[in-house]
Amino acid sequence: MDYILAIDQGTTGTTSILMDSRLNRVSEASQDFQQYFPQPGWVEHDLNDIWATVVQTIQEATGKIDANKIIAIGITNQRETICFWDRKTLDPLGRAIVWQDRRSAEICAQLKAEGLEPLFQESTGLLLDPYFSGSKVAWAFENWPAVQTAYRAGRLALGTIDSFLLARLSNGAVYATEPSNASRTLCFHLTQHHFHPDLCTALKIPKDVWPEVRPSVGKFGVTRGVPGLVDGIPITGILGDQQSALLGQACVATGSAKCTYGTGAFLLMNTGEQPVRSAHRLLSTVAWALSEDQYTYALEGSAFVAGAAVQWIRDGLNWIQTSAEIETLAGSVPSSEGVTFVPALTGLGAPHWQPHATGLFTGMTRGTTRAHMARAVLEGIALQNVDILEAMQNDLGKPLSSLNVDGGACVNNLLVQFQADVLGLKLRRPKYLETTGLGAVFAAGLGSGVWTQLEDVARSWQEDRSFTPQIAPSERKLVLERWKLAVARSIHF
Repeated sequence: MDYILAIDQGTTGTTSILMDSRLNRVSEASQDFQQYFPQPGWVEHDLNDIWATVVQTIQEATGKIDANKIIAIGITNQRETICFWDRKTLDPLGRAIVWQDRRSAEICAQLKAEGLEPLFQESTGLLLDPYFSGSKVAWAFENWPAVQTAYRAGRLALGTIDSFLLARLSNGAVYATEPSNASRTLCFHLTQHHFHPDLCTALKIPKDVWPEVRPSVGKFGVTRGVPGLVDGIPITGILGDQQSALLGQACVATGSAKCTYGTGAFLLMNTGEQPVRSAHRLLSTVAWALSEDQYTYALEGSAFVAGAAVQWIRDGLNWIQTSAEIETLAGSVPSSEGVTFVPALTGLGAPHWQPHATGLFTGMTRGTTRAHMARAVLEGIALQNVDILEAMQNDLGKPLSSLNVDGGACVNNLLVQFQADVLGLKLRRPKYLETTGLGAVFAAGLGSGVWTQLEDVARSWQEDRSFTPQIAPSERKLVLERWKLAVARSIHF
């Protein structure tokens, strides 16, 4: 039996998944790593920590099989997080600046003041927000001498996590990325398919620093010197995590959509061969590129905090010992009793794009308990997605009929049912929840010839359970009115 190895490098940890060519899961290993918050609004990762978790999970996942039978490797990764390393030694030049990081807010504000947001929105499908990689790179060139020194010496390598992992897996032989990640940088032209010099100039970034852009499927390189793997295994598929989940959810037809509940929450809809320009501040992005001239696009809305709010309840407030316990705590009361939580712990994403918005509880009384607040946290995660879906449906001019859900938090039945209630929409949950990793398996299989077309992978999708709305329209209206008032207070606090 031949195997495909998927490396899912996420915001809080790394998972390696080994599947056979019939899509049977053989083994899986996960490892968390430390998060760094050196200043308010700053979020960083140690690239050596990330690489250590990649090596460890690969070794655990492949330890009981013949590594010579691994025919392909797929990578999926947290997207806008930006890395800087020495191109010759592969050593990090500093910590990675994570997608949640807000330190470049002033750079974005200045570019907006100069009237440049229309240029970026038209060219890249993105908005000027510190969420995206380009403003983080601009900040690093202004503030990190190590980055400037390496650039002058011709040794600077930078890119999203996929590029760093490619470099490490190939022992420095490959310096590349692919369009689903490149399209998150603010420097990649959405329809011309290259890093554009005008965008780099606007950000005061050198034009020659970005990696080569290759299609999402195909041979990127081969392994060399990776502990636990033999040399010469081809790396044949790479996708940013949300696009990978879109593929893993078999959303290969135009108009199909999914929502992933991870550290943040991400709604993506396949819009086919042409990008949809949003009038409601959603993002147009590349879903995947099967070849240099065969691109598929998506419309996206992102909420920065979803599972991260549960982690905050667990680690910051110490209300629960494990993330799963929040469902029991929240379910111990029949409702939040009017308590509303806005999860703007790192600002608000689509469609608001308010980097300075703050987290907020409203509606508390003397009768409010931790259970009510825990329930409000889960409800806040779901309520963010209502704003996104309403904007998405307005851009499309028609409602969705259903939405596929995935990610770690969607095992929480209370959360998913409330999401169906406030969306007024049927939700479908797949049997295999780790659809991000599954998308990387599909991409690697397409790139290595295991499958020849997207329809081959679409047939593998199986439903675990569906959730239909169970509250009256009047109750939904009341909940949404409270939510909109709370969001306004969060933004203007």
